[in-house]
Amino acid sequence: MNAVDIQLVDGSAKTPDAQQIRSWVAAVFTTLERSPLALTVRVVGEEEMTKLNQRHRGRNQPTNVLSFPIEPLPGMCRDLLGDIVVCGPVVDREAAIQQKPPMGHWAHMVVHGMLHLFGYDHESDQEATAMETLEKSVLEGLGFSDPYQGERDSSTDSRA
Repeated sequence: MNAVDIQLVDGSAKTPDAQQIRSWVAAVFTTLERSPLALTVRVVGEEEMTKLNQRHRGRNQPTNVLSFPIEPLPGMCRDLLGDIVVCGPVVDREAAIQQKPPMGHWAHMVVHGMLHLFGYDHESDQEATAMETLEKSVLEGLGFSDPYQGERDSSTDSRA
């Protein structure tokens, strides 16, 4: 696989190690039957994530994951996929609130971010269904349960 740069800026005790993150990234390439490309996964704290979310989405609060796909200019290297930024404290808090296994939720956020890099989205119900189906497939292959199980009965939209 091409380089997967793991930057663990937020070193909370529940943060997965670089090898775990790389295995989740590799699972997405395998599921999508895509050749591996270089990317960065950066795990940050709430302050950095709030700044990124404000700058790129106009929301002055931290979020769980942001993805920044690279759109190469003509003549630019095409072996770069983009960057994923995960907010450790938010992911840990969500896992506790949603009563999900922490590593399962971490894997979900990395997979979710990867799918955004490949152009998947959840703006419409149809897009959300396609993206969620892929997420469930990747996570099942990694040994994690359906991250959306139980949410269908809820009146809230808790998509990542």
